Amino acid sequence: MKTTVEDGRGRKRTLAAGSAEPALWGLVGNTPLIPLPSSTVFDRPLPSVFLKAEWLNPGGSVKDRPALFILRDGIARGELPAKRLLDASSGNTAIAYAMLGAAAGIGVTVCVPANASVERKALLEAYGAEVVFTDPLDGSDGAIRRARQLAAAQPERYWYADQYNHPANPRAHYLTTADELWRQTAGRVTHLVAGLGTTGTLMGTGRRLKERNPAVQLVAVQPDGPFHGLEGLKHLASAIVPGIYDPVLPDRTEFVATEDAEEEVRRLAKQTGLFVGWSTGAALVAAERLGAPSSALVVIIAPDSGDRYLSEQGRLAGERR
Repeated sequence: MKTTVEDGRGRKRTLAAGSAEPALWGLVGNTPLIPLPSSTVFDRPLPSVFLKAEWLNPGGSVKDRPALFILRDGIARGELPAKRLLDASSGNTAIAYAMLGAAAGIGVTVCVPANASVERKALLEAYGAEVVFTDPLDGSDGAIRRARQLAAAQPERYWYADQYNHPANPRAHYLTTADELWRQTAGRVTHLVAGLGTTGTLMGTGRRLKERNPAVQLVAVQPDGPFHGLEGLKHLASAIVPGIYDPVLPDRTEFVATEDAEEEVRRLAKQTGLFVGWSTGAALVAAERLGAPSSALVVIIAPDSGDRYLSEQGRLAGERR
C-alpha cells in the first residue's frame, strides 16, 4: 500500500509501500481552546480571552506541529530516514523531533543551548536524541550556527531541517492551527496573540486568519531586550531573523519584560489552576495592553506548560534576578 504525503512546499508525493505514518503522528493538533475568566486576565470587563492549549499535543508543545510537517518533508524528499535529521532549537522543537522521530525510526541530532531546563534535557535523553549543547550566552543563535557547521562538515550524515527558514514551519500552522481556531470560535476570533521565536506560529496562523477575515488583528510578542529569560522567544532586533518572518504581517508588536511574564504565570496558576510556560505569560501581558472592546474575542497561543520549568525554583518562588 502506498502513502501520499505533502512536502514542506505543499507538493504531494507518494511513498513506497510500508511507509505509512506512525499512529503517534496522528495525535498532533486539534488542541482545545480554554476560556479565561475576564476577572482573571483583566482588571476591568473586557473581551473574551481564550488560551489555545498547545501543551496538550503529544510532545507537550506547539512545536509538534511544525516538527511533524518538517519530518514529512524530509521523508517525501527521500532524505529521511537515510540520514539523521539535524536542527537547532531552544528546546521544544528538539523534543518534538526526538519524540516523532523515535516513533518513525528516524535518527535525530539537535543543537540546543546548554542552559535549557533540566526537564527538557531529560526528555531529549529519554527519546534517544543526539544532543549537541552550545554556549548558553549565544542563545538559539549559537545553536543555529553550530547546526550549520555540522551540516556543512557532514552532508552525507545529516539532513539539515532548518526550522527557522523551512516553509513547512508556517505551513503547519496555516493548515492546522488557523483552521482549528476558526472552527472553534465559529469565525468570531478578532485578535491573535503569539510570541515570536521561529515566528512560524504567528506567520502561518495569522496569514490564514487574515485570508478568512482581514480585520483579525495579529499581535506579535517579543522580549523587551536581548538578555531575557523567555525561553523560545527571540528579541529580533538583536538576533538572527528567521527567513520565514514577514515583518509586515503583524498589526502590532508588544515587548514584554521577563519579570512581568513570570508574574502572569504565577497569577494564572494560583487563580485558574493553569500552569503555563513563560512565553504564555508574556502573551498574557501583551493581551492586557490591547484595550480591545468587550465584543472582542482574543486567542492567545499557549506554546507549552510550566512543567518544563519546574527546576527553576527561584523563578517559581517569585524571586527577582
